[in-house]
Amino acid sequence: MKSKLSVRRLTLSAMLMAVGMLLPFLTGQIQHIGNMLCPMHLPVFIGGMICGPLWGLALGALLPLVRSMVFGMPVLMPAAAAMAFELAAYGFVSGMLRRKLPRTLPMMFVSLISAMLLGRVVWGLASVPIYGLAGKSFGWQIFVANGFVNAIPGMILQLIAVPAVVTALERAHMAD
Repeated sequence: MKSKLSVRRLTLSAMLMAVGMLLPFLTGQIQHIGNMLCPMHLPVFIGGMICGPLWGLALGALLPLVRSMVFGMPVLMPAAAAMAFELAAYGFVSGMLRRKLPRTLPMMFVSLISAMLLGRVVWGLASVPIYGLAGKSFGWQIFVANGFVNAIPGMILQLIAVPAVVTALERAHMAD
């Protein structure tokens, strides 16, 4: 039984990796819109909640790096490197809280919002040295603008899409 569950998690994670590789093409023609909608974040939140915290962490850490190496976007340094920490935190925190909290819709929102906030803090903390290594500055104004203000449309999209998809997958018995 454990082997069957591992294969399902691996398969779902691989499918979500593919979705994460392709979603940014929907907004890729207009980079500013892509930056606001954060399309790579969606499959990571879903992966964490459906496959668990460790699979969510792996998916989040690998997705921006692999996409950068395959398509050149996001640029590896500093963007994809910093995003790897952020998305890894999203996957882990959303998965951990989904496992620990009651499996209700309100608690799914608690898991999602907590992961959003903690992931952005991790992104900010990781960005300081990564941007420094790339010879770029990263300060409080950039953190607030890029992590929160400019990301509001993406956060709204995540608050709508992630619970809908996770609920549908759980009803279809595709989640743990």
